[in-house]
Amino acid sequence: MPSFKIDVSTAVVFVATPPTPKLVSKQTGEIAVDRETGAPLATVGLLISDEGEGNLYQVTVPNTGIPEGLAPGTPVSVIGLKARDWENTFNGQTRHGISFRAVAIAPGG
Repeated sequence: MPSFKIDVSTAVVFVATPPTPKLVSKQTGEIAVDRETGAPLATVGLLISDEGEGNLYQVTVPNTGIPEGLAPGTPVSVIGLKARDWENTFNGQTRHGISFRAVAIAPGG
C-alpha cells in the first residue's frame, strides 16, 4: 500500500506516552521487527500540535531511532513521518484505519 509523507516542520511535538514494544501477537508476546533492518519496533504516543490543533498519534519507530530516556512531556522532532491506510478482516469483522511510522525521533523541538 502507498504511504504518504507528513510535514511536521511547523508543528510542536511532545512525547505523550513512552516507547513500548510493538507486538505481532499479544498472545505470544512476539515483538514486531523492521522488515528491512531487522530492528525491533516500538510504539510512541506523540502529541502533535499545528495551526491551533493538537492530536495524539501512536507512531511506530525502530528502536534504533529512539533516544534513551524519552518521557511524557519531552519536546521532540520527528524524522521521516509517514501515514499509511490499512484494512484487515478477523473473525468476520473488517477493520480499517491509518497507521503512522517514523524513521526516528530526536530530542528537542
